Amino acid sequence: MAHTPSRPLWPQGLVTGLLAGWIGLTLLAGPAAAQTPVWPSKPVKFINSWPPGGPSDILARAVGDVLQKQYGQPFVIENKPGAAGNVGADQVAKSTPDGHTLLWGIDTTHTINPHIYKSMPFKDSDLKPLAVVSSSGLLLGVHPSTGFKSARDFLQAARERSLNFSSGGNGSPGHLWVNMVNLSSGTRLVHVPYRGNSPAVMAVVAGEVDGGTLATPGMLPQVKGGKVNALAVTSRKRSRLLPDVPTVGELGLKDLESEVLYVVMAPGNTPEALMQTLTKAIGDALARPEVQARLADLDMGYEGLTGAAAANRLKKLSDQYGRIIRATGMKVD
Repeated sequence: MAHTPSRPLWPQGLVTGLLAGWIGLTLLAGPAAAQTPVWPSKPVKFINSWPPGGPSDILARAVGDVLQKQYGQPFVIENKPGAAGNVGADQVAKSTPDGHTLLWGIDTTHTINPHIYKSMPFKDSDLKPLAVVSSSGLLLGVHPSTGFKSARDFLQAARERSLNFSSGGNGSPGHLWVNMVNLSSGTRLVHVPYRGNSPAVMAVVAGEVDGGTLATPGMLPQVKGGKVNALAVTSRKRSRLLPDVPTVGELGLKDLESEVLYVVMAPGNTPEALMQTLTKAIGDALARPEVQARLADLDMGYEGLTGAAAANRLKKLSDQYGRIIRATGMKVD
């Protein structure tokens, strides 16, 4: 019996065409896949540029807890304080841009530090804002032994004699505010820097200094516990948690309004596709009810600015603070 060659299940031309098409799709997909790597593929480090227990540290831990449950990877908070946030910021600026090392801090590394430090360890472009996540005002508070019951009493006394005022360090919002009030009101406040908002608050509580104008979230427990007298808040609106405390604007001191922006940043050369992934992940975590409740407990306002909007907000604030710093002669103490 003559042997009849078996026929292929697929016509040869069709197989060749399918193979060519598959190769083409693979080549096209390759670069896209490289631009959007799986994240997170290992533990993620949140570098907080201020000491433990401060507002940025608490916020980073709240978001980290949500992301850890969602992605099944550890989200580790590492506190790297020093040089008004420059130490932690520099570590992130020089890290691998793979989304596994991110900076949690406040705006001052970009809005104040470049104006007061003779040299910065990183360029502005070495860090890229993922988001301005929230904001808070400052609270003007004094030790009860000072006897001050109102901001007007405090200002009058500060014009007549020197008063020591703590801040979270050189380049911190409290440092800037001391210079602002001395310039505009003729007061004689002496700046006493500490290594972060929490130690600065405790210096007021212990009576090491007369007072401080410090991030409201850190001052709230001490005010409620009767250990600090609250005289005013620097935000445009009264604090939801201290509704009886006036704003500086209500006292006719609108030029002393000030706020702290809490920011998340990535290395400057992080790929744009990965930036979008990170921004969405953090934004989704911030929208969770438990994180929103934490913001409310800390008297923080939700900002949610990302991308160009976040960068523009920081640039505008930097320009404003630069003018104040030049006018006051503010420097590292």
